[in-house]
Amino acid sequence: MKPNPKKVPLDFDPVAEVSRLKAQTKAIRKRNYSQRKSVLDNYHGEIIILLLNGATATEVHRWLRELKVKISLSTVTRWIKKHG
Repeated sequence: MKPNPKKVPLDFDPVAEVSRLKAQTKAIRKRNYSQRKSVLDNYHGEIIILLLNGATATEVHRWLRELKVKISLSTVTRWIKKHG
């Protein structure tokens, strides 16, 4: 379908519209990791207590696996460094 240029308003700025749409697309595609929540946040208190009582990251990982939390050891280690 061919656009009809006769119906375009006089105050229409195509460059500004394209720029606005591109900015909107960029905002939609951008991931915001700061708002993401870790599965480990659900066990924050328990993990901290385990660590205060001498548990290692590997032991915390094993405890989480017993609770059927599917997570890697490196994730547990990074979470402990950040929150523990």
